[in-house]
Amino acid sequence: MERFDYTRAESVETASRNAAMSADAGASPVMAATQYIAGGTNMTDYMKLGVMRPTRLVDLNPLALQGMARIEAGPHGLRLGALVRMAEAQDHAAIRRDYPVIAQSLMLAASQQIRNMASLGGNVLQRTRCEYFRETSWPCNKRDPGSGCAAMDGVNRQHAVLGTSDACIATYHGDFAQALIALDAAVDVTGPAGRRTLPFAALHRQPGDSPHVETVLAPGDVITAITVPAGSWTRRSRYVKVRDRDSYAFALASAAVALDLDGDTVRHARIGLGGVATVPWRAREAESALEGRRLDEAVAREAARIAFAGARAREHNAYKIPLGQRTLVRALLETRDMEI
Repeated sequence: MERFDYTRAESVETASRNAAMSADAGASPVMAATQYIAGGTNMTDYMKLGVMRPTRLVDLNPLALQGMARIEAGPHGLRLGALVRMAEAQDHAAIRRDYPVIAQSLMLAASQQIRNMASLGGNVLQRTRCEYFRETSWPCNKRDPGSGCAAMDGVNRQHAVLGTSDACIATYHGDFAQALIALDAAVDVTGPAGRRTLPFAALHRQPGDSPHVETVLAPGDVITAITVPAGSWTRRSRYVKVRDRDSYAFALASAAVALDLDGDTVRHARIGLGGVATVPWRAREAESALEGRRLDEAVAREAARIAFAGARAREHNAYKIPLGQRTLVRALLETRDMEI
């Protein structure tokens, strides 16, 4: 790990302004010299590996007393401060009861020790675990723009089949984000230009020809909170994750599903897919295929086929297409059968 300066944030506005001033013009935020840290479970990994080399870390934890570590659940929805720890959210009674897909996605992520430390804001901004990104001796367009992508013809069993480009096939490995995108969450951001709210679905960018630009955030932007609107579908929601072992493994395929049913007929469906895409993935065409129809296995299979219609496989990851489809079918049927 290289030397860096460490400071503690006094306010969101000051931290944001100082970080923006130190950024190179046009630089992607993940490449800026100043980086924020909260739980540090992702950032310190990449600093040790030499993937990220910030010269200054700004610790956001002093901002916990300014509302950024608070969980608020009310009739209009859920507000999660960005500094809430994953374990706090997974164990919160109202979240487990009214937003089970959120609690499950957090409980199935990482180890308990990491969940005790990792913040929700940091979790949604975690970077890929692509081995070619983590190993600095390999070319990687996400780590070193224009250098190439060794994963294309390498061992790409873990890599994405949805939202890929000729420049990058790295998978977005988070779990929590699939629940957020399915539930139409939003993020509150404070930046050099002030405060704004954006749909969670608009936060992450597909790689295209610039995979090093991973989100729409600008240098200095701080996510301060995540909000989830209340809806008739939030209680009937579920997260299914398929992985190589029972604990502490990233998803090979996952599905976050929320349903509003009239008997077995779908009024509204919401689907987020994980482990298979370069970004948190909303399967809107599959949702449309379900609405107004009685949900049985045949209809679920049709929706799953539609969800992966645009998938592009490489040599070692073609199995993710049928696996992802089966995962979605299972999630849909288990969500239909929930007792609420």
